[in-house]
Amino acid sequence: MSKIVGAGSLIVDITAYAKHFPVEGESALGSSVKIGPGGKGSNQMTAAFKAGADVRIIGKVGDDFLSHVLLDHYKSTGMSTKYIDIVKGEETAAALIEVNEETAQNRIIVVKAVNELVKREDVLKAEADFADCDAVLTQLETSMESILCCKEFAKKYGKPFILNTAPFQKIPNELILDTDYVTPNETEAEFFTGVHIKTQEDAEKAAEKFIEMGAKNVVITLGSKGAFYSNGKEKIMVPSIKVQAVDTTGAGDAFNGGFATAIASGADIKTALRFANCTAALSVTKKGTSPAMPYKDEICAFYEKTYAEKLKFN
Repeated sequence: MSKIVGAGSLIVDITAYAKHFPVEGESALGSSVKIGPGGKGSNQMTAAFKAGADVRIIGKVGDDFLSHVLLDHYKSTGMSTKYIDIVKGEETAAALIEVNEETAQNRIIVVKAVNELVKREDVLKAEADFADCDAVLTQLETSMESILCCKEFAKKYGKPFILNTAPFQKIPNELILDTDYVTPNETEAEFFTGVHIKTQEDAEKAAEKFIEMGAKNVVITLGSKGAFYSNGKEKIMVPSIKVQAVDTTGAGDAFNGGFATAIASGADIKTALRFANCTAALSVTKKGTSPAMPYKDEICAFYEKTYAEKLKFN
């Protein structure tokens, strides 16, 4: 079994479903509310774990009632909490999510709270797991120093470093430089490169910009269009898979978790992209984020049905 390590956000999702998004000043009637585990870091690691990887997430929760939503999730799922700290007197992070039931699209407000307290010293405690892992997976919902420390360990021990540039924000140039895989969506790619993406050609231009910034490989997720990959020489477009979408919240996290699992398992890039594509497609057929992440057997069966070939990694 491959192992994936990284600092990541732990957030409780409070999701309301309604027939339409309210306009400013409107109180729209919803159909249901769900409270469950989320956060980009937690979602991605949950996706990777369910997809077949052993994971070690470095993060924090507060000592309030919301923390139990996350801790109970890890316990029931079987995920390690070795590097998850409970911080006294602090609030657990939360995300307020609106889901349009007609389109399955979402709007999100994230309160990072205790995630800001994930520091370099927390990452340092996990050095032994970085040393024997197969990939390092990060995003931008914890402190920059924790993310940079993850990259340091990835380089020190020769592990693939995967950076999901979400949520987009200003970052130091050194974070992109020499990064093995950068995985923005089209909005994030536009923020970092200035290229407005509507077509595959636009995605190619944005990928070129990332490579000029020093990234080794670029994967731009394009929502319903699929995902585009480039390393400056090879270019691959993986179309999206048509499914009955119920909730697209967390689809990008599912993609990254699936992609990291495939890369950690030694898959070639085309297989990794397809595996990630299947993971994301299955995730949107259920409500929620972490609870909606599919398990490996389900992904494998869907992969083989979709692409009419056996997976090339275990």
